[in-house]
Amino acid sequence: MGRRLAATTLLLGALCSSASAFYLPGAAPKDYALGDQVPVYVNALTPVIAANAKLKSMMNYDYYNPQFHFCTPDDGVKRQSESLGSILFGDRIFNSPYKLYMGKNSTCTTLCKAAVPPADAKFINERILEDQAINWLVDGLPASELKQDPKSGDIFYDMGFNLGNDDDEYAEKPILNNHYDIKMEYHTKDEKNFRVVGVLVWPFSLASQSSDKPNCDTMAANPPPLYLSESKTNEFFYTYTVTWSRSDTPWATRWDNYLHIFDPKIHWFSLVNSIVIVVFLCVMVSMILLRTVSRDISRYNAIDLSEDIQEDYGWKLVHGEVFRQPWNPGLLAVLSGNVFALLGFLSPSNRGSLATVMMICWTFFGFVSGYISSRVYLSLGGTDKRNAAFFTATLLPTFVFVVVFLLDLFLVFAGSSGAVPFGTMLIIVILWFGINAPLTVIGFFVGARHGPVSNPVSVNQIPRQIPPPPKYLRPWAATLIGGILPFGAAFVELYFVLSSLFASRAYYAFGFLALTAGVVALTTATVSILFTYFMLCAEEYRWQWRSFFVGGGSSAWILLYGLFYWASRLSLDSMTSAILYMGYLFLIALLNFLVTGTIGFLASYWAVRRLYSAIRID
Repeated sequence: MGRRLAATTLLLGALCSSASAFYLPGAAPKDYALGDQVPVYVNALTPVIAANAKLKSMMNYDYYNPQFHFCTPDDGVKRQSESLGSILFGDRIFNSPYKLYMGKNSTCTTLCKAAVPPADAKFINERILEDQAINWLVDGLPASELKQDPKSGDIFYDMGFNLGNDDDEYAEKPILNNHYDIKMEYHTKDEKNFRVVGVLVWPFSLASQSSDKPNCDTMAANPPPLYLSESKTNEFFYTYTVTWSRSDTPWATRWDNYLHIFDPKIHWFSLVNSIVIVVFLCVMVSMILLRTVSRDISRYNAIDLSEDIQEDYGWKLVHGEVFRQPWNPGLLAVLSGNVFALLGFLSPSNRGSLATVMMICWTFFGFVSGYISSRVYLSLGGTDKRNAAFFTATLLPTFVFVVVFLLDLFLVFAGSSGAVPFGTMLIIVILWFGINAPLTVIGFFVGARHGPVSNPVSVNQIPRQIPPPPKYLRPWAATLIGGILPFGAAFVELYFVLSSLFASRAYYAFGFLALTAGVVALTTATVSILFTYFMLCAEEYRWQWRSFFVGGGSSAWILLYGLFYWASRLSLDSMTSAILYMGYLFLIALLNFLVTGTIGFLASYWAVRRLYSAIRID
């Protein structure tokens, strides 16, 4: 599958996802007869951002962690099969003891009686103070709480429900939720086949007055809450109530209640702002290329060869240097080529599909990566093809793997379920060495057979001296200045993406995201071309690496924005959570740097070739 086809698929999927009647693929509808059991699966506990609060942890925990003392099924805990991406995203799905039967209500069903010792009570209280949320899956739908958007007033389903309560009077001494009112919504057309279209849970903290009888009276005026003492063993019941309710929502649109777009006006404002920026930049580039450059080309080509030799000036002065081999062309080719293995598509009903497809694309796009790296490497004057092919196949994957492995060690030592199992790590290594690396090497040598891209002018044997550049064209200044506009085109969507990654919120605005990504790509390309033109006019012909860094300059602002997001939306008390956040933020900035840097370099390369192919060189 070619790069254009994959990109088109991503864009079409993103644009279609905003339609209210569009079914997000990834699961087939399941019909239940009246009285059929509807399985309930439990997933890992995840931290969430509570109302008017900050995210307090980056750690996930297995539902059946012994310190939680949740009730277990009579036939034992059984792990459910998961996709590679689901495991990488932290899903740990097991069966549960909850018994739900289609259309059958139940009242105050007792799961079990738990006995929590003081040490485990302290552990649970700490998790409640971190705003950990319980996650269930019923017929592929997450159990949710009913919430209202304070800005728009829309009612939506917020995935997950609180382990306990630490708001207001419970801030110092939290309470544990041990009773769940479950509302199941179903849809039917023929009164014979029923489909689940919604799962809502209202958690309650109810302490029992008797050691032998649970308390399920949620309608009491002031029901006594369940506090966990950290000085003695706590005994209490886990109970639940099930109510089935008919819904007019068809199965195909059941996700619409879950995938809520917070404040769509901000998305539109961000998109319009981004479009204005890219139009402004395109106009500037057009003025330079169509007016200034065209005038220069006409003047250069109009010189009468019979006249005295005239001194060149401007960007034509460096025509013999502009295609000189840059520093370390192999590394530049490796970074540019590896970007073509970073593609993916997300469907919330197919858990982990984003990571799974990204891994598959990374694996099989190794051929494209090797091919692009080879052509770029040879075009830059590289000669050591074997080393270049080896580093293309190993350098970036090794670096990312080492960073992820170190972060995984922190999760293992912290006892988090988010740690990637050894078996999954082994599968990734097999995909890397067994498929990706050989495809990359094959692609590299196929590209080598096609040879380098021809340059319109030759390179002088003796390098030209470079005058001191203006301050704004110095590498660090150009990188920061060049990254402002691409970052400004995307920083609003970046907030929602970070909230989705770190605060366990579903991201549904794929149309906005796809359009914003396109605007960022155009902005990055035009900014890089502008700075490359300014550098050539200043007789600075080392544009290759400069254009890559100018294109990737938005990553510096992403890191700064990530620190701002930490200060404004996170409250990470543990060192492990802080290291995890900074590690993930670094990986996000790194991948953005590679993508936007490659766009900047290739756009500048195209512009330089067009520029110097249009003039007559004596």
